[in-house]
Amino acid sequence: MEKNIHEDCGVAMIRLLKPLEYYQEKYGTWMYGLNKLYLMMEKQHNRGQEGAGLASVKLSSEPGNEYMFRERAEGKNAVTEIFANVHKHYKDFSQEKLSDVSFVKANLPFAGELYMGHLRYSTTGKSGLSYVHPFLRRNNWKAKNLCMCGNFNMTNIEDIFEKLTDQGQCPRIYSDTYLLLELMGHRLDREVERNFVDAQKLGLTKRDITHYIEEHVQMSNVLKTTMEDFDGGYVICGQTGSGEMFSIRDPWAIRPAFYYIDDEIVALASERPVLQTTFDLECEDIKELQPGQALIVNRRGECSLQQILEPKERADCSFERIYFSRGSDRDIYKEREQLGRQLTEPVLKAVDYNTTHTVLSYIPNTAEVAFYGLIHGFKEWIDARKVEQLSALGDNPSPDELYNIIRQDVRSEKVAWKDIKLRTFITEGTSRKDLASHVYDITYECIQPYKDNLVIIDDSIVRGTTLKESILRILDRLHPKKIVVVSSAPQIRYPDYYGIDMPRLEEFCVFRATIALIRERGMEQLLKEIYEACKKELEKPKNDAKNPIKNAVRAIYKPFTVDEINRKIIEMLRPEGMTTPVELVFQSVEGLHNAIPKHRGDWYFTGNYPTPGGMRLVNQAFINYYEHVHPTLSEA
Repeated sequence: MEKNIHEDCGVAMIRLLKPLEYYQEKYGTWMYGLNKLYLMMEKQHNRGQEGAGLASVKLSSEPGNEYMFRERAEGKNAVTEIFANVHKHYKDFSQEKLSDVSFVKANLPFAGELYMGHLRYSTTGKSGLSYVHPFLRRNNWKAKNLCMCGNFNMTNIEDIFEKLTDQGQCPRIYSDTYLLLELMGHRLDREVERNFVDAQKLGLTKRDITHYIEEHVQMSNVLKTTMEDFDGGYVICGQTGSGEMFSIRDPWAIRPAFYYIDDEIVALASERPVLQTTFDLECEDIKELQPGQALIVNRRGECSLQQILEPKERADCSFERIYFSRGSDRDIYKEREQLGRQLTEPVLKAVDYNTTHTVLSYIPNTAEVAFYGLIHGFKEWIDARKVEQLSALGDNPSPDELYNIIRQDVRSEKVAWKDIKLRTFITEGTSRKDLASHVYDITYECIQPYKDNLVIIDDSIVRGTTLKESILRILDRLHPKKIVVVSSAPQIRYPDYYGIDMPRLEEFCVFRATIALIRERGMEQLLKEIYEACKKELEKPKNDAKNPIKNAVRAIYKPFTVDEINRKIIEMLRPEGMTTPVELVFQSVEGLHNAIPKHRGDWYFTGNYPTPGGMRLVNQAFINYYEHVHPTLSEA
């Protein structure tokens, strides 16, 4: 229901392995790489609606000429804007000049062999062009220039900041992006200096030393000494001024990355269908970057896969499959369909198995495939029922008897329509709520009032705000006998700390409902106990394998069943004056694992964070909540 969850970012990279003349001759344009990057970024537009940026490196530039180029923009149309700005550089030249590759390489920006793009969805709440990737670190030595972007969020920035300051450094900004750029840039400087010393030992001087450095930089050394202390989910991409390109994935495989290599290109993206569509590939042509692994392409275009960090127990993000990634991926489509199909029995139970007077629908748009799965499940159930009824008719059924059985079918309609997204220029509370209630509209007279049950499926329910302010109000106008709200994901109980801007604990409707149940039943002492337990967890030594930090917040849900929490959620979210019965149906955690068996990162639902940093932050989140709500108790 919550379409204002900030998604994790998207990355795209292309390395041309042939001279620009090759692409001009074969594809009719030297802009082959630039055009493909545009397609890759547009196909991942779902991952970046706050900003976008691109960068390029030109390998053939001479001293005195620019060789690293960058363009960034904010807003939903940022992808179009940055590429339009790039093409402005070419508008004053004739087609003859633009087809002259020698002229292009010598004179035009973004006419390079390395391309990197980023789509930004803020995970920090901070905005402004200075926060838009890629980030650039400049130096007069080509090899020391670093351009970096990524889909990431680090959970232990405090530790990294402390490590850098202990070394004598003085970081100017306290953020994971800045610290990562500076730390990686620092290690790149050391790698260049190592090669400088080696070149001198070989008797090289002046520009020969520069050429030696550019040919012998080992990005694997840089990555190993940079990434070893970071805790979080990430896919980090980068390129250097001398022509090195790399991408590294976190050792838990939390954030996704896929790549393709042939004799013309190396390409990497956050989602597999992006590569398939852009380069007309089969699913099997594309490989997944493995946990802790880096894809590295050196200046000469030589590709390698190197294990930078020891792989941990895999915790691929399941919410990627439920919501964030495009549903056109072969496996994701099947998984979402299965998530919906598995809900058939609990939904049938909720409508008392009355399929004749039940209409199925969904909330646009990411729940559509789960909706199809639910339809398929209903159809299978109805078909099985038909077989039983036909078998019971005997030898001489009448045409009416046969027709009444055969005509039974799944009823589905497009009930909800999303019309607008409310903008924040409306600040007055009453007006804002009134307008928010009109974010969705309905198809009038699509059900039989007071007779038909209405089942509405979505991918997830997070805050519940949209349910309360819009969905339930608008659906109630149809006067259904009962409304069944279905989530293809389990109850979301915990924040994410690995790259998706999900709310604090107290903003989750499941958490708020549980708190309400605790207070109703006089169990406030449990909150105090959990608060103390969270503090004890944070006192544990960091990275203690024998006594690892645990999620003490999980105890808050143990006294209650899913159904108890569901009923309290409905009680809290039901709009004033609404009389239609409402029931909530959530996917089970077991159902989640059954439908998405290879992506076990389920911390949103279970609290099983794969990293110590995640565990620390969830305990701190409860402490923050408790001290805000009970300041006097927390001081006692």
